[in-house]
Amino acid sequence: MKYDIKDMGLAKKGKLRIEWANMNMPVLNLIKERFRKERSLKGIKISACLHVTTETANLMITLKEAGADVVLCASNPLSTQDDVAASLVKDYEIPVFAIKGEDNKTYYEHVNAALDHIPHITLDDGGDLVSTIHSSRKDVLENIIAGTEETTTGVIRFKSMEAEGVLKYPVIAVNDAKTKHFFDNRYGTGQSTLDGIMRATNILLAGKTFVVCGYGWCGRGLAMRAKGMGSNIVVVEVDPLKALEAVMDSYRVMPIGEAVKIGDIFVTVTGDINVIRRKDIAKMKNGAILANSGHFNVEIDIKGLEKISVNKRRIREYVDEYTLEDGRKIFLLGEGRLINLAAAEGHPASVMDMSFANQAFCSEYIVKVGKKLENIVYSVPEDIDKEVAKLKLSSMDIKIDELTEEQKKYLSSWKIGT
Repeated sequence: MKYDIKDMGLAKKGKLRIEWANMNMPVLNLIKERFRKERSLKGIKISACLHVTTETANLMITLKEAGADVVLCASNPLSTQDDVAASLVKDYEIPVFAIKGEDNKTYYEHVNAALDHIPHITLDDGGDLVSTIHSSRKDVLENIIAGTEETTTGVIRFKSMEAEGVLKYPVIAVNDAKTKHFFDNRYGTGQSTLDGIMRATNILLAGKTFVVCGYGWCGRGLAMRAKGMGSNIVVVEVDPLKALEAVMDSYRVMPIGEAVKIGDIFVTVTGDINVIRRKDIAKMKNGAILANSGHFNVEIDIKGLEKISVNKRRIREYVDEYTLEDGRKIFLLGEGRLINLAAAEGHPASVMDMSFANQAFCSEYIVKVGKKLENIVYSVPEDIDKEVAKLKLSSMDIKIDELTEEQKKYLSSWKIGT
């Protein structure tokens, strides 16, 4: 078995952490039990480009239990948990190509190693696997039935490819499932981003002016959690509806050009490029902290920051200190990469339980109907989304009501009025 990881000696620690996460993933465990019996993915090759975490490990194990032949590579150079990678190889015989801190060259070597598997299904997080297939690995296209995409950034990329008519196979946007973005993006990103910031800096959030750039589901969750820690929230937005929602949620809303004058901590969660630009950074006060929780390290103009700095040093493991010409210091966390995985452990397992339940169900769905799908981006089928929600409620021992026949008739009729 081919693989490329940091240290096989870390496997024992990784296995314990995988087992710990598994205890908080009841929905995926229910799916795994059925998959083990039915072997619904038998003979299917899957190449996954995901964050190599304890939660991802449990998804890979579930897919293997279903009969799939799985290979995993990292979807971000800083998101790999090396002990998890080691355990997947040693204890579960799943090939992994991922090393935390790998350079760009190694990163794409690992992506290509995963594609050498010649997959039937691709699981992507951010779109690098699919974009590599379409640019330099078209040799694997013939074998692919369909793929899934985990995050907003990747969905945006694939919808752009669809619009241009260049998407060569169907992709299911797992990110758009309600049981994914309502929970993963809001509660997961909200908590894990603060976790990463605090692990990296050990600062007190109470009393700080916390600037959230982007008020989508991730931004909503982040603002909510930072407020709960005592921060004063400022939201930066370009969408008038989202900006209005932030105002109604009690936050101050202003352009980035104004926010930079008062902010202590800035976090980008937009999926766009140069959200915080060189001219914005130049106006920040001494000690300002910059972090990103979007998928790629493009939301903060790092090159611009370097151009206006006279000195740079790593003052803590995940903190780079930039000194400007006038002596002000600006701190960049996690090299501008997603801070919740660079400095922390990503989302809690109980949140990823739903996201990866969608991934597992969608992989099975692709095997059943994938050859009938067009080369476009699909939403997760509503019955899958609702099944994940039902299983999650059941695992929490929560029961809900069902509509009576009378109520169903009323809701489906236009004739019944007051």
